[in-house]
Amino acid sequence: MTVLEDRIEMAESGDELTLDMMFEWLEKMPIPEGYKTEIVGGHIFMAPQRDTHWEIIADIYDQLRVKYPRKRVKSDVRIDYPGHLNGFASDVTLLAEGAVKNRKGRWRCEEVEFITQVISRRTAGNDYGPKKDTYAAAGVPVYLIVDPYTGEWHLHTLPKDGKYHSDVRFDFGVEVDLTKTVVGLVLKTDEFPRG
Repeated sequence: MTVLEDRIEMAESGDELTLDMMFEWLEKMPIPEGYKTEIVGGHIFMAPQRDTHWEIIADIYDQLRVKYPRKRVKSDVRIDYPGHLNGFASDVTLLAEGAVKNRKGRWRCEEVEFITQVISRRTAGNDYGPKKDTYAAAGVPVYLIVDPYTGEWHLHTLPKDGKYHSDVRFDFGVEVDLTKTVVGLVLKTDEFPRG
């Protein structure tokens, strides 16, 4: 039995399992370098960061930085979301102007204006499913999924009643027009790598 399994068993036997407990255990685990770790619905997911994945993240980050200061654009920073044990480290996050951390020193999901998730094969189901639903429930105004395997991007906007009411999808090469959203700019996708 691993240390993590032992601690989860202890937590399940009496104490309530929390995100803080789970992340504390993960920090003590020998997670290979280059792996991203998230907790979605109480389940731990680890996915390797590939070159393709990182190139898209860097491209979007750079495009956002033309308009927004560094302190508002985050990558792989833990933010807790509503629902059962949801601690996500989104690929790219844009925080609202004047965003402040909570008493635990973490950014609040209510301060998130835009999220991009770049699909990894092993965790694609989370990005298209429970994470999309969680972002909508949290009221994140703009959620962009970039899928290098299909060469498409999916834009979700207008969150209400726990779901997004606008869903637009195009191939790489077509710009993502965010001018009528809180983001207020156009993202170019013609240099996004595939596969």
